[in-house]
Amino acid sequence: MTAPQLGFNHRFVPGSRPGATPLLLLHGTGGDENDLLSLGQELSPGSPLLSPRGQVLENGMPRFFRRLSEGVFDLDDLKLRAGQLARFVAEARQRYGLGAAPIGVGFSNGANMAATLLLLHPGTLGSALLFRPMVPLVPDPLPSLKDVRVLIAGGRQDPIATPEQTQALADLLHRAGADVSLHWTRAGHGLTREDLEAGERWMSGVSAGVR
Repeated sequence: MTAPQLGFNHRFVPGSRPGATPLLLLHGTGGDENDLLSLGQELSPGSPLLSPRGQVLENGMPRFFRRLSEGVFDLDDLKLRAGQLARFVAEARQRYGLGAAPIGVGFSNGANMAATLLLLHPGTLGSALLFRPMVPLVPDPLPSLKDVRVLIAGGRQDPIATPEQTQALADLLHRAGADVSLHWTRAGHGLTREDLEAGERWMSGVSAGVR
């Protein structure tokens, strides 16, 4: 059931595997709190799943922050919304008894918001799996992301989150100290089976503490 508490409409699915790290699922433009539940279950079976709905509407489609045009973000709104989401995650961890910081799993707009949480609110996410992200912003100074693991899944033919943007985000997070892996597929903006298989392998390594 969708729950309107804690400031966000969201879904929470309790974990069935003791000690499994929770996942924070962040949908793309036009998605909602239900979109990535099956993906989360596939990536990390038995993990608790926390899936909020973005609070910004663009032509009726939910997003996590405003944009001025394709690829041009409203940075003031981005910062505001990231702070609200970070507070939601902190409160949800208490409400649902989640011990560890969640692994952020985001697609497109959701991946950009997950990257923003890493850059502006370190500690909110323990690690992150970013499907088709861009550079959301460049904070000065950069945070310390030592011990944070990130997988970025980019599409070589993506016209939205271009390969140049994807590589730039990987470089930015690396400069901040994150352990960044970059996986490329010969695809556009949509996800492929190869993306999901790469995500599953990476998630298994994170869960096992493999580097």
